[in-house]
Amino acid sequence: QHPSPRRWLRWKPHTSLEHHAAPTGALLCTTVPSPPNPSMPPTPSPISPLPTNPELVARLERIKAKLANEEYRRMTRNITGQEMNGTLAEFGRQVRSVKAVVITIFNFIVTVAAAFACTYLGSQYVFVETAARVLSAVIVASVVGLAELYVMVRTLEGDLGKL
Repeated sequence: QHPSPRRWLRWKPHTSLEHHAAPTGALLCTTVPSPPNPSMPPTPSPISPLPTNPELVARLERIKAKLANEEYRRMTRNITGQEMNGTLAEFGRQVRSVKAVVITIFNFIVTVAAAFACTYLGSQYVFVETAARVLSAVIVASVVGLAELYVMVRTLEGDLGKL
């Protein structure tokens, strides 16, 4: 049977520091034990600061402020698109504008063509003649096209109202 852990852990660190304690029992930070090795060099005293020139200190502060301001501008230059000037930025805006118009026109053509095709194929169960089927498909495609134009005008009007 092994002895309890308390018996073989009898180390008391407070006993080695008791002779450095004050009479009240508190450990004083000002009393430092002598180094265990007498050949150790004594700790050097802190070096007194050199006298500073106020002009140099002010110049140093101005340079630090200037560098910090330049770094801030460099980090924040692409946060807003307001600083984008030049030929490439203008070209990018024009490409986005043309892209939006092309997508809108393509969407309009696909929507009207799909309405025509669905009506033409779906009307074969109602009309026997081809002329009646084409006429009904043209009417439905025209209504869908007018609705699409109405939505585009309202969207454009909303975009112009924001300007």
